[in-house]
Amino acid sequence: MDLWTALQAIILGVVEGLTEFLPISSTGHQIVVADLLGFTGERAIAFNIIIQLAAILAVVWEYRRKILDVVIGLPTQRSARRFTVNLLVAFFPAVILGVAFSDLIHHYLFNPITVASALVVGGVVILWAEQRQHQVQAETVDEMTWKHALKVGCAQCLALVPGTSRSGATIIGGLLFGLSRKAATEFSFFLAMPTMVGAAVYSGYKYRDLFQPSDLPVFALGSVVSFVFAMIAVRSLLKFIGSHSYAAFAWYRIGFGLLILATWQFGMIDWSTAQP
Repeated sequence: MDLWTALQAIILGVVEGLTEFLPISSTGHQIVVADLLGFTGERAIAFNIIIQLAAILAVVWEYRRKILDVVIGLPTQRSARRFTVNLLVAFFPAVILGVAFSDLIHHYLFNPITVASALVVGGVVILWAEQRQHQVQAETVDEMTWKHALKVGCAQCLALVPGTSRSGATIIGGLLFGLSRKAATEFSFFLAMPTMVGAAVYSGYKYRDLFQPSDLPVFALGSVVSFVFAMIAVRSLLKFIGSHSYAAFAWYRIGFGLLILATWQFGMIDWSTAQP
């Protein structure tokens, strides 16, 4: 592993870790940053699968006590069973659409121009959602019903478009559908576990021929960096939402998206030729 490759792995690990659980689209940032760094093609696909798994491990570690309580309580506790059912109900809509249309989405939409457009549109939606009066029906994830979960799961399907943001779609969807800010954020974290692990396993099997033993040091470096920065992002976001709205993320999305579109429009960077 040469110095440039190590630097690419570190940068992309930082990007994945910081953006995976924030409502700003980790996939979108990975597409844009990887293109700027020249880290694209088949090796990049395999690398992204691994560092996404590392990011989700940060959430598993952060919520290990809650996960353990649910697992232990499944045979006897109604709340544990309801929580599990809610996760499954929210998980399946994106699974069905993702399996059916993943190839088409990857072929036609995985490019910086689509990402930039989705970032801007999503930012506007977040600003609109934050200005609405929130009718809170569930203060915590344990108070959610299966109907809340299904609505959030349908909102997650929007994140199949790169640049939309899985966490953004589920968090803002949760707010619109009656969840408190904390419940929407935490349920987004919990829903990320089956969603991202399922997507990684599916992609890993599909692209299994791309994994080479020689890439192990690069993948290991990127994974460690992704895990550390994902942990930082999750803890920081939970503190942030205690006294702030998501408007700051919306303005960031809009500014970043417009910057990409402007550099493309004025010929500074030929984003239209970028490949995933």
